[in-house]
Amino acid sequence: MKKHSVLAWSMVVALGGFLFGFDTAVISGAEKSIQQFWNLSAFAHGLTISIALIGTVIGSLIGSKPSDHFGRKNTLYFVAAAYLLSSLGTALADNWHVFLAFRFLGGLGVGISSVTAPIYISEVSPAHRRGRLVGLFQFNVVLGILISYLSNYLLSQGGEASWRWMLGVQAFPSIIFLVLIYFIPESPRWLILKRGATEKALEILRIINPLNCNEELASIQKSGLDIEHNKSADGLFSGKYNKPVILAVLFAFFNQVSGINAIIYYAPRIFEMAGLGAHSSLLSTVGIGMVNFIFTLLAINIIDKVGRRTLMLIGSIGLIVSLALIAFTFLGEKSSGFQIPIYVMLFIAFFAFSQGAVIWVFISEIFPNQVRAKGQTLGSSTHWVMAALIAFCFPYLAESFGGANIFFFFCAMMVLQLIFVWRMMPETKGQSLEQIETGIVMH
Repeated sequence: MKKHSVLAWSMVVALGGFLFGFDTAVISGAEKSIQQFWNLSAFAHGLTISIALIGTVIGSLIGSKPSDHFGRKNTLYFVAAAYLLSSLGTALADNWHVFLAFRFLGGLGVGISSVTAPIYISEVSPAHRRGRLVGLFQFNVVLGILISYLSNYLLSQGGEASWRWMLGVQAFPSIIFLVLIYFIPESPRWLILKRGATEKALEILRIINPLNCNEELASIQKSGLDIEHNKSADGLFSGKYNKPVILAVLFAFFNQVSGINAIIYYAPRIFEMAGLGAHSSLLSTVGIGMVNFIFTLLAINIIDKVGRRTLMLIGSIGLIVSLALIAFTFLGEKSSGFQIPIYVMLFIAFFAFSQGAVIWVFISEIFPNQVRAKGQTLGSSTHWVMAALIAFCFPYLAESFGGANIFFFFCAMMVLQLIFVWRMMPETKGQSLEQIETGIVMH
């Protein structure tokens, strides 16, 4: 029963990931209709598509502040409300500026969710199940993307107002998320370190880890005492946390220079560059969505057995090979036919199995209790700023340098990632958050 309580809490919070994925991808089915409805110029259309990403970057940058000040649970209430208002606001918007404001609000929810949800799950999870439980967040992101594609397809026959239904349907899971947050407890680590509510935290720890709850409480309190003895510890960039800071920034950087968002956002363009026909769009959404879903599911089921580092080593090698195959295929003079889609699917499989599944788990683990929210914000904002840069620059770079060169660049970055994982990345599986803190920060 108690084991299932932690799973239930994690599944509720992971719903934030589902809404994250749904909100990010749902615009793909509505963007053409929106452009026609308001007769948008190329610039206005680009702003309409990217405004949520701008909100996401800002949300990820400020995410630690409400999470630390108001608590993980209260911040999740805001995230759920942002998703709900965004879905209703965009569906009912009677002018373009109102539409932009509500899309921005949804992006803000995505950014704050990418900070708060992984932190919460990592802080309530037993050490031996933390990878799988935090991995539920990424699994739900991928599931949200897949469901949004399916939802868009089913609602696309609804006439001129179908785009409103595509965006508005997100209100239903948003309401469910908002209601279910009421039934989860606050993070025990936040209660101890930010509010000094030891008794309340101990009740929650008894559910999480009934055999060693008192030892875990003592360990958390000790990390709190370390703050009192060394006030400089409060600053993420004080020097004490250089190692987790470097790990988080590099991990998030490599996540994006793999080319993942270039492929997901511009798959039809990539397939067109390879000489494919009209079916590329369907293949890029449903096909990529399915492969992403299957390999994310596989990864989160084995991440606590084989470890984060092992998944990253396997994934890095697979990404190097698949990106090299894509680049060499573009180098050929004749049409690549079915080869590019197969190599792209291979890339997605290795990405989902490694970086996709590991990023939110690893970054949520490596920072000490007192700066975890700030550290997660650093990793998340690095991820989203790089995502925005790659998405913005890819069409120009692909046109200027050609498909082969851009994919050789991504391949070279993955060689650097392999070196980073091999030489720098520590293994964190099976350790409590306090043990990881001792291993990384004190090392």
